[in-house]
Amino acid sequence: MEGQVLGNRYLLLEKIGGGGMAVVYKAKCSLLNRFVAIKILRSEFTNDEEFVKRFKVEAQAVASLSHPNVVSIYDVGYQEDIHYIVMEYVDGMTLKDFINKHGAINWQDAVKITIQICSAIEHAHKNNIVHRDIKPHNILLTKEGIAKVTDFGIARAVTSSTITMVGSTIGSVHYFSPEQARGGFIDEKSDLYSLGIALYEMVTGKVPFDGDTPVSVALKHIQEMPVEPHKLVQSLPYGVNEIIMKAIQKEQNLRYQSATSMINDLNRVLVQPQGGFVGQENINGQSTIRMKPVNPSRIADDSRNNSRNIHNEVKKEKKKNNVAYWLAGITSVVVIAVALFITLSLVFKGNVEPTYKMKNYIGQKYDDVKGELETQGFKIIPKMKESEKVDKGIIIDQSIPPETDYKNGSFTSLELTVSSGPKMTKVPEVKERDYREAQNEMDSYNLKSRIEREFNEDVQADFVIRTEPAGGEEVKEGTEVVIYVSKGPEIKKRKVPYLVGKTEIEAQKALSDNKLVLGNILPAGVTKGIVNKQLPEADSEIAEGESVTIWLTPEQAPSTDTSQQTAPSTNTAGNSTETNGPANSTQQDTPVDNQNGDGKGNENENKGN
Repeated sequence: MEGQVLGNRYLLLEKIGGGGMAVVYKAKCSLLNRFVAIKILRSEFTNDEEFVKRFKVEAQAVASLSHPNVVSIYDVGYQEDIHYIVMEYVDGMTLKDFINKHGAINWQDAVKITIQICSAIEHAHKNNIVHRDIKPHNILLTKEGIAKVTDFGIARAVTSSTITMVGSTIGSVHYFSPEQARGGFIDEKSDLYSLGIALYEMVTGKVPFDGDTPVSVALKHIQEMPVEPHKLVQSLPYGVNEIIMKAIQKEQNLRYQSATSMINDLNRVLVQPQGGFVGQENINGQSTIRMKPVNPSRIADDSRNNSRNIHNEVKKEKKKNNVAYWLAGITSVVVIAVALFITLSLVFKGNVEPTYKMKNYIGQKYDDVKGELETQGFKIIPKMKESEKVDKGIIIDQSIPPETDYKNGSFTSLELTVSSGPKMTKVPEVKERDYREAQNEMDSYNLKSRIEREFNEDVQADFVIRTEPAGGEEVKEGTEVVIYVSKGPEIKKRKVPYLVGKTEIEAQKALSDNKLVLGNILPAGVTKGIVNKQLPEADSEIAEGESVTIWLTPEQAPSTDTSQQTAPSTNTAGNSTETNGPANSTQQDTPVDNQNGDGKGNENENKGN
């Protein structure tokens, strides 16, 4: 389908993935000039009208999700029996490809990735959407290490006629829950089971259940418990092991009951990897056993034998007891004497066990007081809590109130609530993207945005030049990000100089001095003359580099025929005389050329009478 255009705007470039239900293509959106991913349903699903209808409803519901760890859905369309979804294009690789390439992931990185996935699942569950197919194949990792969950809501739209299509259950057998394997009721806890399996694979490099056929793997999900991950990876902290094993319990009510509670434990294990805080139900209670019936005749025989034995034993015990009484009496006296001596020594020496008061650690740095408390014998249990007002690492609360009296050993543990600071997020990189798209991106990261426009020679109008704070910088959620948007190149204005009365060369120089150019010269054919008109008019403003049109008055060649000219003369009396003729032409103090028939001119000077 490469080269095909969907919706008159999405050009399919190349196939980049596919699964049991759809094929994914990389495409270019001609309207917004950006890359997108387009998921096209396979043809066998388009024949079920009920499925198509529910698929559209689900796709619209998923499009309402707005979370930095969820792949955004931009559009849903239909064209020539092709049902497609337009999604955010993520430049990276799937979590499955990453594991196949690099093997097991460091437990801390694995937990951080799982927190991001669980956060996306939590957001979906709050919007009443169950994923039903959480697996590393559906987790995309960007080059910045951000995890994004895709394929939300697709499995939810499957009808009864498609559940067992081509003889298998829709979903990935290595990751789906026991209730999915049984065909039972699926809820939010099913997603958390699948996430636990994915975390197991991240820290060990392999899935907990495998087999020759999908059926054998499904049966293991229902019947068997896997080898605990810390037995496969001895360096794995026990706290991570506890979280995984709780998430993949067979019974739904023994697992995490919400994504929120799982996130809390995942955050806590980063600071308390030794564990001990994961609540686990007791599933190893004693079983009921069957007892053999008791024989009455045997009871009677046992009674007679016991009577004889008891009589003999009584005699023996009397002898023993006499000795025991004496020994007990002597021992008691010694013990009492020793105890009395020790007590009196303590009283007189003033060595009574002291009482301490619990200090107030609220407002202090956790790292500063942890060592001190552990030296005193306390087991410190940190509990991280987001706070807009308290800096990261500062203690907010303590389980034993300040000024509480205690003695050594009266308390074994102390829980300290520590601020993790405000909820942080990264500013998305939106340079050279349409500013409206950039604003939507900021909204999806729970950031405010403000538009500032400025001229720019390199970035086209309405596209982002830069942001403050810059893309990739970590800020508090709700921070205002200034988006600088290009107005295009700045157009400079110039005043048109006054050109009338100038020659063409003078006009051209005047325009050049003002960074303007000479345009048309009218009338056509006139090359020399004086400017008598210009357009645009003088003092009007036009863009730098634009042209100005001028009109020229042609220069008049001087006349040499004076045969019919009359030159006035003035006499001394003030009278004016006019002399006609080729030989005489007078004008006071003015030389005149006269032309004879032979072409020679004589110059006469009228001196006046």
